[in-house]
Amino acid sequence: MAARMEEEKLEVHPGGSFLVQEAGSVRIPTPEGFSEEQRLYHRTASDFSKQQVDPLADRIEKKEAGLLRELLRKAGELGLLMVDIPEKHGGLGGDLTTSCVVAEATARNGSWSVSFGAHVGIGTLPIVYFGNDEQKARYLPQLATGEKVAAYALTEAGSGSDALGARTKAVLSKDQRHYLLSGSKQFITNAAFADVFIVFAKVDGEKFTAFIVERGTPGFTVNAEEHKLGIRGSSTCSLTFDEAPVPVENLLGEIGKGHKIAFNILNIGRLKLGVGVLGGMRATIERTLAYARDRKQFQTPIFEFPLIREKFARMSALLYANESMAYRTTGLIDSALAHLDRSDAQYPNQKVQVIEEYALEASVLKVFGSEALGTVVDECVQTFGGYGFIEDYPAERAYRDARINRIFEGTNEINRMLVTGMLLKRSMKGQLPFLENAERIAADLDKGIVPKEKSGDALSHEAHAAELCKALAAVACKTAVEAFGFDLEKHQEVLAAISDIVMEAYAIESMVLRTRQAASADKLDPIRVAMTQLYAEEGHLRAFERARRVVCAAIQGAGAKDAVAKLELLYAFEPRNLAGLRETIVNAMASARGYPMHI
Repeated sequence: MAARMEEEKLEVHPGGSFLVQEAGSVRIPTPEGFSEEQRLYHRTASDFSKQQVDPLADRIEKKEAGLLRELLRKAGELGLLMVDIPEKHGGLGGDLTTSCVVAEATARNGSWSVSFGAHVGIGTLPIVYFGNDEQKARYLPQLATGEKVAAYALTEAGSGSDALGARTKAVLSKDQRHYLLSGSKQFITNAAFADVFIVFAKVDGEKFTAFIVERGTPGFTVNAEEHKLGIRGSSTCSLTFDEAPVPVENLLGEIGKGHKIAFNILNIGRLKLGVGVLGGMRATIERTLAYARDRKQFQTPIFEFPLIREKFARMSALLYANESMAYRTTGLIDSALAHLDRSDAQYPNQKVQVIEEYALEASVLKVFGSEALGTVVDECVQTFGGYGFIEDYPAERAYRDARINRIFEGTNEINRMLVTGMLLKRSMKGQLPFLENAERIAADLDKGIVPKEKSGDALSHEAHAAELCKALAAVACKTAVEAFGFDLEKHQEVLAAISDIVMEAYAIESMVLRTRQAASADKLDPIRVAMTQLYAEEGHLRAFERARRVVCAAIQGAGAKDAVAKLELLYAFEPRNLAGLRETIVNAMASARGYPMHI
């Protein structure tokens, strides 16, 4: 299977290139261009989630023995576990976008989503991309059907974000037939019922390496379940290894190259999390809207109150922004992968390299998506009021379950630093002319020259805002590099602020491009326009504030005021009737009984 977006062939651009391209100058992949096959997989996964998972939410929450494993097996029967697995090894050989629409559609319940994602993603993909032929033939067919369940064991008590600080050791046995693993892992999803574990250890205490470890290995113990704030229905246990013998043929990849597996799989995990949260946002909006229309205060449904309607409008705009960025990114990766030969023995390695090319976008999606979901579930609780704190209502569980996403796959703090770090690294290596572009923008600002808004449609100002956000990112980054040099990595608040500007630029531009591409007979959809304008109004202001924060951290004294005055040239305010935009969005939501855009 090789589902492709039904759009004109897209030009492939390097990761991060959106920052140096003129806003609105390229076509992007969008959900409106999904193939029928991709839509079918979304419907299948969505129906499974609504019909098979949602009714079991309370039983899942109580960790009913065998329930999640049985659901994984049923999902396997529908082909939902095998999208990423090559046809040669019992899978479907699907593209990334198809894999991500399944991830989104299965994300209505937090505990189920985490269990599903750990199996098909970080648990299975290390073997898909880094396993040898024998390992793939042995494990992938059973992982594809759910006959066996996978888990990923990287984190240790003393090494969370610092993955390479792991202390678990692997020593070759005297007969050279096994590696003896000793140490421990913690916070391992699916641990209680997984059959196959991807475990990272240091060979001879030095060489960071990955292994495939099977349940039942002598000296390998799965410890008791952790009691968690959220995603309580998912399994989370620590692991202990006491000279556990792992066959040498179960070494995954190369000795000392475990970091390639760990970091690339985490990168894919970030991307999938940034897409998967869409399902949680969509479901939360639906449930909250249903409650707001039914709940009355002063003889009036609370959905009719302007401040409640404002919440729904902002939630919808956030979802539209995240969705636009997410499928722009997966589509770009699929477009790049389409140029590769799947029959080439090096294809798995080449695929990893292509996905790695968009690591900056993956981190953007992870941070933006997890925080957008956090905002949506928070507004859900607020809308439910006192009932939002009661277990019998869906708001309480959604709120708890969503919180982990800002920690998963590298904390949002780590990912914010990665975004700016990757941007600078690519620029300094000559892979992206970002700093060169920054020099030009700064020189123009000194002359009072700023990008001009192009006349055109109802989104001309928003396209201009995206362009100005890119300029703000460039100027902020240039200012920080000049002020701090190689010490910039120590100024984490500056790195994070630049990252936030980059996110706003990507979000606003993606919304503008998607809305324009979805136009019918050159007529823009007013609902899409309203969501784009509502988001851009605040996103551009946030970007300006972050840039000002960078300048004030980098420049002291009177020079800071002059620098901020120049920054103000990159913020263009356009009066908008926000209440009018709100009503356009919320009326559409009322008709759709949820988020108004459908796959």
